[in-house]
Amino acid sequence: MEFLNGLIDLPWWGYIVVTLVLTHITIASVTIFLHRHQAHRALDLHPIVSHFFRFWLWLTTGQITKEWASIHRKHHARCETAEDPHSPQIYGIKKVFWEGAELYRAAAKDKSIMEKYGHGTPDDWIERNLYTKYSAWGPTTMAIIDLALFGPNGIWMWAVQMIWIPVTAAGIINGIGHYWGYRNFECEDASTNVLPWGIIIGGEELHNNHHTFGTSAKLSNKWWEFDIGWMYIRMMEIVGLAKVRRVAPSVKEGAAKAVCDADSLQAIIANRYEIAAKYAKELKATVAAEIERVGANVKMPQNPVKQMRVWLKQDAKDTPEQEKQTLQALLAQSKVLETVYHMRQELTALWERSSSSKEQLLKQLQDWCHRAEASGIEPLRQFSLRLRSFAMA
Repeated sequence: MEFLNGLIDLPWWGYIVVTLVLTHITIASVTIFLHRHQAHRALDLHPIVSHFFRFWLWLTTGQITKEWASIHRKHHARCETAEDPHSPQIYGIKKVFWEGAELYRAAAKDKSIMEKYGHGTPDDWIERNLYTKYSAWGPTTMAIIDLALFGPNGIWMWAVQMIWIPVTAAGIINGIGHYWGYRNFECEDASTNVLPWGIIIGGEELHNNHHTFGTSAKLSNKWWEFDIGWMYIRMMEIVGLAKVRRVAPSVKEGAAKAVCDADSLQAIIANRYEIAAKYAKELKATVAAEIERVGANVKMPQNPVKQMRVWLKQDAKDTPEQEKQTLQALLAQSKVLETVYHMRQELTALWERSSSSKEQLLKQLQDWCHRAEASGIEPLRQFSLRLRSFAMA
């Protein structure tokens, strides 16, 4: 009866290590294959690597690629609306965190989502006749393997494998990743970076970065952020097993030009969220000084400097209605704050969809720089000089 103890005998900590390694492979498969490769087409994968991920996900999750990619694409297309399959802003954080897998299964029953958003996902013989048709066989096979290798310990190891994605992806990323954390960019949804070090969930912790640059294969943005999924992608690219198609756009800075040119305009439009973040950061000291000067005259938010920095990152249409009255009262007390805020909002016209020609937008940008440099607000002048130095990297 010794064979019932499994083919592999490990110390107690060995079983934990093996379980963590197995679940990490699953996480890597989700973030690299399902998310970045399938849903967003941010990279190409060698067929061997692609099929390994597909096979592993069948074993450990029973996941159907077309369903996952379709539901995730709809999440981006309808984010934080009633049509979003799993927004905590709509359903509440408790619902998404604890019942995220149920929300996913409910969305998977809607075949119209697959028809509209499922293009380009695998549709070969093995997908039709095994992975999709017999999706439940995968986890069953994994249970048999775990029991054969690890004996009774294989039961809890398999259970951990089965709950890993529902908890980390459906609960933490879809829930907490749209509810709590820090934001590098004020994009048009509530996405947050849960942690700056994307290791446990393969880089998906950097969710605000991802929603800002949805088709980027790299999820880290700041120098102090780490995306382990990106590290794996680069390692595969070096040996010819992957090819990155897209990363977040970036700007290069050179000597300030006499006036902004078409290259400057293109760089500003392509990097609008980064530009807005830079604007808020560089005007922070000016904002803080003005708020301290006028603070006694108006009802302030709990952290007015931090709040004003958020308002400066946002386009006005994204500022919640309940905050606008406080913002306007604050601007009415300070000509400097009013100038800084409205100059920021004028930049919105450069990157929002409009009927303006490229020549008209360039003229608007040049006029903006002229007024910024004549405003008498030194950080605003310095920011304008930086804009004149921008070009596409």
